Amino acid sequence: MGATGEWDLRRLRVLQALDECGTVTAAAGRLCLSPSAVSQQLSALARQVGAPMLEPYGRRVRLTSAARLVLRHAELVFGQLERAEAELAGYLHGEAGEVRVGAFATAISGLVVPALVRLRGNAPRLAVRVVEAEAAAAYRLLAAGEVDLALSLAVQPAGGDPRFVQSVLLSDPLDVALPPGHPLAAVPGLRLADLADEPWIYGAAGPWREITLAVCADAGFVPERAHTAADWPAILAMVAAGLGVALVPRLASAGRGGGAVVRSLPSDLPTRRVVAAVRAGTEGAPPLRRVLEALAEAARNVQCD
Repeated sequence: MGATGEWDLRRLRVLQALDECGTVTAAAGRLCLSPSAVSQQLSALARQVGAPMLEPYGRRVRLTSAARLVLRHAELVFGQLERAEAELAGYLHGEAGEVRVGAFATAISGLVVPALVRLRGNAPRLAVRVVEAEAAAAYRLLAAGEVDLALSLAVQPAGGDPRFVQSVLLSDPLDVALPPGHPLAAVPGLRLADLADEPWIYGAAGPWREITLAVCADAGFVPERAHTAADWPAILAMVAAGLGVALVPRLASAGRGGGAVVRSLPSDLPTRRVVAAVRAGTEGAPPLRRVLEALAEAARNVQCD
């Protein structure tokens, strides 16, 4: 018996054409080959398989049982290849594949979810898997290959790490949350420096703590932390209860101020930057580009609201 080794798809195509066309001459015409070339391909396939592919049938030939067996499996292979080609075409157009996105909670609700709704209509075969991760942890997941795209925070545009390609998606304005009835809650032209002596609420570590400290430093003071919290509903609830004041990103506070009074700071214009990062070398992958485009569109919509 011959050793099949590596299958030659060209020979299998010839066998399939002969089955569909009925004669060597007709199969040769379909494949743009000479009849002798078709016969040579079938003879080579027979030697590889170790069994004849053709048998006499009157003045014609027909496929042997061995050829029928080979053809049955070949058709499965061709079908799988066609599906692979279709899926690859979708991938190359950013319409198929899988992208894992690591993002912090407010980026998920404010950017990722709107982007996924958009992609569900435009690229339904593109699977996006979301992993919630604190802003500081998103880069670790990205570096470890556990996500393909990370959303994180930066006071300044992030950069300098050759492992990543980064872009700023959104400059998210920072507002200040005040207790209801606070003397400054309705003061026109409120400045951040006006709150220098207030008790502050912010996290103990991570990018948000750094952003709060940096923004207050730009305003000329160091905020005195009265309470420590990182969850926005908890922070806003404490502010509403009169326990202190807090900087809150607009992405987190929109529609969720509760009893707190949320004021913009147009004279200071503090912002936090939401940064999208991918591993260097992957930025050209069509599915990643498609997801980044959808996230950028969601960010534009946030800025226009």
